[in-house]
Amino acid sequence: MIQSGTMKVSRSLPLLLVWLAATGFAAEHTPPPVQPAASFPAVEIHPDEHVAIAVDPYDTKKKESIFRVDYLAHDVMPVRLIVTNLGDKPISLRDARILFETADGDRIQAAEPEDVERLMTRKERMGGSIPLPAPFPPIHTKPKGSNKEIEQDFDTFEYSALAVEPHTTRAGFLFYDLSGLSNPLVGAHLYIRSIHDSEGNDLFYFEIPFDKYLKSKSSRMN
Repeated sequence: MIQSGTMKVSRSLPLLLVWLAATGFAAEHTPPPVQPAASFPAVEIHPDEHVAIAVDPYDTKKKESIFRVDYLAHDVMPVRLIVTNLGDKPISLRDARILFETADGDRIQAAEPEDVERLMTRKERMGGSIPLPAPFPPIHTKPKGSNKEIEQDFDTFEYSALAVEPHTTRAGFLFYDLSGLSNPLVGAHLYIRSIHDSEGNDLFYFEIPFDKYLKSKSSRMN
């Protein structure tokens, strides 16, 4: 039985940490652990060039809960890019072009933070207004994703490794505006070109089908 309304911090802190870990608060807004590209379903491996690249779309509310902003609600798809250098020399992504290729062949560039904020603001204006009796204009609600939160997410999660060292894996997220696509992953690919080896030579392009991910996801649900 508790005798008073206070507890020593030294006793309560371990219990608090256990509670935070159990409820998921301790790991909030933290990038997932980095695993080799070959451990993901949607992967393409180039044995001769000693490079493997995988993609992992964050297409569910549960997966995207690591972010500060609900991107899926605004038709923005976070896609995790995982690059493993299996060789003995570094590779460069400084000039890499990484595009979301839809089933119809349209190629979409990754969004910048200002692109995402502009998209969210536009959608909120279209669907987030509160009508008032005439002659007063509608009052628009504040966008759910603030500029600060979006920038924090990009700082924490965006893919930023310009080089991948030998026998090393680098990972991070790219964000794609997929507005107007009802099933954006079906028949789509992540198209990657202009990756260079240590001597500046182009590696063969990667074209990773998201259907591999969808097939694996479907098998796990059955």
